[in-house]
Amino acid sequence: MELAYIPSPSHGVYHLGPIPLRGYAFCIIIGVFVAVWLGNKRWIARGGRAGTVADIAVWAVPFGLLGGRLYHVITDYELYFSEGRDWVDSFKIWEGGLGIWGAIALGAVGAWIGCRRRGIPLPAYADAIAPGIALAQAIGRWGNWFNQELYGRETDLPWALKITSSTDGRVPGLYHPTFLYESLWCIGVALLVIWADRRFKLGHGRAFALYVAAYCVGRFWIEYLRVDDAHHILGLRLNNWTALIVFLLAVVYMVVSAKKRPGREEVVEPGAPDGETEDAEKAEDAQKAEDVEKAEAGTESEETADEAGSTEVKDEAESAKKG
Repeated sequence: MELAYIPSPSHGVYHLGPIPLRGYAFCIIIGVFVAVWLGNKRWIARGGRAGTVADIAVWAVPFGLLGGRLYHVITDYELYFSEGRDWVDSFKIWEGGLGIWGAIALGAVGAWIGCRRRGIPLPAYADAIAPGIALAQAIGRWGNWFNQELYGRETDLPWALKITSSTDGRVPGLYHPTFLYESLWCIGVALLVIWADRRFKLGHGRAFALYVAAYCVGRFWIEYLRVDDAHHILGLRLNNWTALIVFLLAVVYMVVSAKKRPGREEVVEPGAPDGETEDAEKAEDAQKAEDVEKAEAGTESEETADEAGSTEVKDEAESAKKG
């Protein structure tokens, strides 16, 4: 008996007149905005200019989308180029199919271009944006919910995901909601990176490496639950191997970077006003304003005293005349 489950949307596309509104696309867009918003706050806290994160994202996001789609199409080429398939569908990104590995890899290329144009070190930018990327992934995974895709094995747990679609080989039933597991895991990764960055003052790309390593740990066990078709190597899904290799690379980077370049960058954006200098200038301006107010108050007091003195002299003169 089905006591509880997570329902799936009856459809992932809603129409506003002739305009189709796709849940998958909305999740991606919202995720990007959240990533840029949080990245901007962290960049300013590190001493950078407001708006720099968004300017570089103009390069990083399109590259990331392209990289994510390329990874998906290459690793699942049979979905688009096998017999009976239409290769044109490989361009329909709104129907789902973005590989995070390709998105991060090519997105980093776009970010490097944007950083280079502004004379900004890529590792510092990556550290600032890392938690935001994790949150963007957490939001983006709900796009899979709209498309009824990337679920896990059958289960009777009360939080099972109910799949109702039978297209593309789906079998209606109750399954592990791996999209939800990964979404929650990514939120945890974002919080971990923010905490570790504050606690240990991570710099030179180590906050980003921590995000990568922590994400790979979650992706490994979540990938193990999935039942969608995938290429296997030595009994493991391709993405399991990718997660394992990328995890090791991220850990090695953190260790080597900490030895060669300990601490954090002192300057992340050339020409950006220093936070301490700004505070000092504000304090100085406030002190000047206070001194001016005191001077004005003193002048008013002197004028009042002079007026009182003149009045007393006049009163004494009049009294003398009367006497």
